[in-house]
Amino acid sequence: MKSYLITNRQFYTDTPAVFRVILHEQFMKYLPDFALYRDKTNPNYAVQAEHFIEVCHQFEGIKGLIHGDALLAHQLNAFGVHFTSRQYDQIEKAKELGLYVIASTHSEEEIHKAVALGADAVTYSPVFASPGKSEPKGLEDLKEITGKIDTNIFALGGIITPDQVKQCERSGAYGFASIRYFIENKKNNRNFNV
Repeated sequence: MKSYLITNRQFYTDTPAVFRVILHEQFMKYLPDFALYRDKTNPNYAVQAEHFIEVCHQFEGIKGLIHGDALLAHQLNAFGVHFTSRQYDQIEKAKELGLYVIASTHSEEEIHKAVALGADAVTYSPVFASPGKSEPKGLEDLKEITGKIDTNIFALGGIITPDQVKQCERSGAYGFASIRYFIENKKNNRNFNV
């Protein structure tokens, strides 16, 4: 079960030195397989993204991605880019740049579209209830989707406990993606296998 850490400004801050320390601590604690720099409101997005990728490169095995900007991801030598469901038109260009692409999806139709355009993996959300998100899809829906679509699917949305991670794995997910799991979970649980 792959783990995908997603940053947010509230926890990680936008002060570079503090950001690096917090990010390094979280990486040491959880050793995620993938990590995404995501901060839609930072006016110094590119600067902070550079700090993020530098910290990712300090850890063998952590694949750093940049949210929504393939050119920046390429310039920073990031592993890849994560696109929203409104950015699928940029997938082909990102692949031309040699980037791994994860696309946000919320339906079977979106998954098919993103994969057809070249996405290497998708997030599918929200699986569980999550603040400010639509009605949760639930584990049965996740199981149905993973059972009929042959692509790497990260479960996303409301995943905050190791038990939820195991439930997603049993439902066939390739991995799980979360902000709050890596912030709120007090257990140093580096083994995501059932």
